[in-house]
Amino acid sequence: MLDVAVARARILEKLSPCGLETVSVAHACGRVLAAPVVARLSNPPVSVSSMDGYAVRIDDVQEGATLDIIGEAPAGHPSSLTVKKGQCMRLFTGSQIPAGADTVLIQENMRRDGNAVTLLSGGKAGQFIRKQGQDFQKGETLLSAGKVLTARDIGLAAAAGHVWLTVSRRPRVGILATGDEIVLPGDPAQPDSIVNSGAFMVTAFLRSIGAEAVLLPVARDNVESLSTAIAQADHLDLLVTIGGASVGTYDLVREAFKPHGLNLDFWKIAMRPGRPLMSGQLGKTPMIGLPGNPVAAMVCSVVFVAAAVRTLMGLPQGAELETETAILGADLKENDQRQDFLRSTLRSQPDGQPPIATPFASQDSAQMNILAQSDALIIRAPHAPPQKAGTLCRILRLP
Repeated sequence: MLDVAVARARILEKLSPCGLETVSVAHACGRVLAAPVVARLSNPPVSVSSMDGYAVRIDDVQEGATLDIIGEAPAGHPSSLTVKKGQCMRLFTGSQIPAGADTVLIQENMRRDGNAVTLLSGGKAGQFIRKQGQDFQKGETLLSAGKVLTARDIGLAAAAGHVWLTVSRRPRVGILATGDEIVLPGDPAQPDSIVNSGAFMVTAFLRSIGAEAVLLPVARDNVESLSTAIAQADHLDLLVTIGGASVGTYDLVREAFKPHGLNLDFWKIAMRPGRPLMSGQLGKTPMIGLPGNPVAAMVCSVVFVAAAVRTLMGLPQGAELETETAILGADLKENDQRQDFLRSTLRSQPDGQPPIATPFASQDSAQMNILAQSDALIIRAPHAPPQKAGTLCRILRLP
């Protein structure tokens, strides 16, 4: 059985990014930026007022002074007039600062009488003025390639004058559940039928991390049905199967796929849950075969498939998992030869202390309810000795 880190490395080494595409800035959130975003204009493009008030010359600012109002300039309607000695201009938030003025006095500190104002207090040069390019300058690099774009990034790119962005293409991932016992939610079922929860869960997870995930029709436990399913893999960047990868009489995925160009790399790893994990190439399409058990399928998706999807999206991934430190909330027994991923809850602590990770008493891989209640997976190395509550452990947060 392969070590988890070795299995991750062997899956990832066969993958490369899917390529680039151009999308509207309105549809780029969550995508991986493939080219830097360089400002096409400055922000603000001109110097503007940050308050409602009056544009004045600092030399005229003296408590009790009276200034003549020469006009007003609402936002979007700049004035061509120049503010001269003894004059001011009515402004509003976002108004362009007129020529001759070098400061803004807020309206609360002015008393207006007709076309003149009296200053009720002083001020200083440059106050309440947002200078041209104060936020960013034309030609400045604002976002670097390789960044997963957030809603805030979209706002910044739009403010910088971008309509289109170059991003990594979303990988097309097919999810294929196998088995005669599999039924869809709500379908008539036999007493021993199993709802196709694993495929729905994995599909939702992969969509949440940026894949174009497609739930394929269930393939039954016969070579003909599995062979028909293979025809749907040609247009995919990754095929993920669920079930049929173990050693049972009806675990037929390997045998059914071999005549269609399956180049199998490995099919067993030293982890729990999830030992019967398969990896290889189906013709030109990379393939990962997940265990049929829904909990194991999800854990393996978090550990292996997510890294594969991110690699296809152009995000560098390492063989080692990105874990964090936590404090163990319950005693644990000695581990056997497999790396354990224990479903656990997390409880935060004050003052920046690591969270407390408490494993569920039952780790039966058939218990979906426990998986839904879990916040993280406690990771235990093979042959780990007994461990007491209160000691440090490593966790992998669940999405």
